[in-house]
Amino acid sequence: MTSFAVIGAGIIGAAVARELTQRFPDDHVTVYDKADSVASHQTGHNSGVVHAGLYYQPGSLKARLCRRGVNLLRDFALERGVPYEECGKLVVALEQVEEDRLRAIHEKAIANGVPGVELVGPERIREIEPNATGRLALHSPHTAIIDYAAVTRALIEDVRSAGGTVRLGAEVTGITNTADSCSISTPEGTESFDFVIACAGLQSDRIARIAGGDAYPKIVPFFGQYSKLAPEYRTVLNGLVYPVPDPAYPFLGVHLTKRVDGEMLVGPNAFLSFGRENYSGWRIGIKDSLDVVANPGFWKFASRNMSAAVQEFGAVVSRQKFLAGAARYVPSLEGAESTPMTRGIRAQSMDANGDLVDDFVIEDIGRATLLRNAPSPGATSSLAIAEHIVSEMAAQHRLASV
Repeated sequence: MTSFAVIGAGIIGAAVARELTQRFPDDHVTVYDKADSVASHQTGHNSGVVHAGLYYQPGSLKARLCRRGVNLLRDFALERGVPYEECGKLVVALEQVEEDRLRAIHEKAIANGVPGVELVGPERIREIEPNATGRLALHSPHTAIIDYAAVTRALIEDVRSAGGTVRLGAEVTGITNTADSCSISTPEGTESFDFVIACAGLQSDRIARIAGGDAYPKIVPFFGQYSKLAPEYRTVLNGLVYPVPDPAYPFLGVHLTKRVDGEMLVGPNAFLSFGRENYSGWRIGIKDSLDVVANPGFWKFASRNMSAAVQEFGAVVSRQKFLAGAARYVPSLEGAESTPMTRGIRAQSMDANGDLVDDFVIEDIGRATLLRNAPSPGATSSLAIAEHIVSEMAAQHRLASV
């Protein structure tokens, strides 16, 4: 019997573990996570958007797995009764300079096979979202929303039902990677497996290093904080309204996001997080902060991006300023009240030159497979990432699967 270990019980780790139980039903899968519950980190602190694949470079791993992942995720949600709503999204240009960027996004979306996308003018914008305004917009009618934590719990249920073991509160402190096995160490002891797949999110670079992986890419954590609009604004939009992203800072900009429970969110801001798990904003991570300070790539990045940092810091310290940005897209939000929510923290991978790593990155070392970078749309793509990783591992090691 072949034994597999998966490090990480977020949505991607859970999807990989489930894929292994389906492909190798006679073998055994063990999931490790240092948290006491599944989906405790990035998976449980995101907006719940199922991305359609608008922005990604055609032919990239991210683009291909996002489009495949949308279909797999929708089918799984419908099968398991997880709330899933195709509410649609408008990506809105407010200024002329943004229109060319928007047209380029439209071309990428078409190349990626995103269904139903179209460029629409001011009148059509008002038909789709009566309270929104803009010069030009890209309409993605099949962009959806979901509860990713609920998906993760359902995936873990499948793993357990298939005989898999889930070890929570079990922090991986060591990995010994040999030619024919991998040993995982936790405070409870050491266990040997035939194969290990690490999907460690915010800790992915550290897990990779102890498995013998490359020093880069390194994780630099950025926090994003959403605010929940007052109840009277829950129906201000039918779906989602996003800004046109700046290619240099794809995760910046004010987003208006409907959630599956009916709440309407505004956010996120984006700023360096002093701690990879500093969700409250007060729990400073000394080790994490020192890692950033000691990273030459970060200082190269910072030297090129001071103006953006200053702008984002203004939104961090002033929620009113942040909401004013949202009112540019939806004027009726002028003066709206909102309540801050728990922060999310983005596991932003950065290379040695201080460049943000865009595509998914997977590193193979002996019997270990290391998912080094899976930013948005990582959750959307989770089931497809699992398919890809397990298929590549099976082909490389000539494993016979169902």
